[in-house]
Amino acid sequence: MIFIHGNQTSHWSNPWTIWLKRELEQAGYETFFETFPDSIMARSQYWLPFLKEHVGAGVHDVLIGWSSGAVAAMRYAETSKIMGSILISPSCTDMGDAMEKLSGYFDTPWNWPMIKQNQKKIALLYADDDPYIAQSEFEEIANQLTPNVMKIHGGKHFIDYQTFPELVEYITENYG
Repeated sequence: MIFIHGNQTSHWSNPWTIWLKRELEQAGYETFFETFPDSIMARSQYWLPFLKEHVGAGVHDVLIGWSSGAVAAMRYAETSKIMGSILISPSCTDMGDAMEKLSGYFDTPWNWPMIKQNQKKIALLYADDDPYIAQSEFEEIANQLTPNVMKIHGGKHFIDYQTFPELVEYITENYG
């Protein structure tokens, strides 16, 4: 399980990510939780090569992407085969945000068929009250990728979560 998250100095600043790593390792999963380069901007020019060259993400790996990390996971799957992806609070447009526009993820149209073809399973987890990403973003991703969808009531952007049992349950049921 490879965890990807951007737009912050470290994924360790969110309690549920520490909890998730511990839960997955206790359940016997091999994990990769490391702060990616360019973690504030989360630009594709750094993240996608990092996933391929440093992490070596491939056919035996599940990418767990949160926010910008989920966008990176979708772009990575356009050109690389992976076992699956778990997209948490992703977007498919820059939403008019200058920083997102600079990320480079939205410069070209999405190749939705390749994202689907290059992996066996896709999950989409999002909150019904996300303050940062419009529900229409999630709906478009769901329409294009036909993933296993988990819409979570009251989750906001999962920033204040201490634990994320729905995520661990999905992983153990689908990758156990």
